[in-house]
Amino acid sequence: MLVSLSNQVGGYLYAVFVQSWNGWIILGFLGQALFTMRFLVQWLASEKAKKSVIPLSFWFFSIGGGLLLLIYALYKGDPVFIVGQGLGVFIYLRNLWLIMNEKKAKNADEAGRSDGA
Repeated sequence: MLVSLSNQVGGYLYAVFVQSWNGWIILGFLGQALFTMRFLVQWLASEKAKKSVIPLSFWFFSIGGGLLLLIYALYKGDPVFIVGQGLGVFIYLRNLWLIMNEKKAKNADEAGRSDGA
């Protein structure tokens, strides 16, 4: 029984990870790697600052990974994955937009103070 189970598991893993390997799988793994990188950069930035922070690169990795995973989800035809990644990409883009607007406002405020000084 154990040998049969081992053969079945081995056959399944071979079919999933070897036989089905194609460009779409590579795209999916690349998207997942980018998506995972955002957690690594957030963790390292927080460790360096000794407090919880979210660096700008977190949002770029989120967008890159989210878009690639959305493309992969569209290819796979998975509605749960499509909605989840589609909403996520929208949220990541919105956060990036808010960050850029905040920087513009800060720069304008600093320029206004230096002109009045």
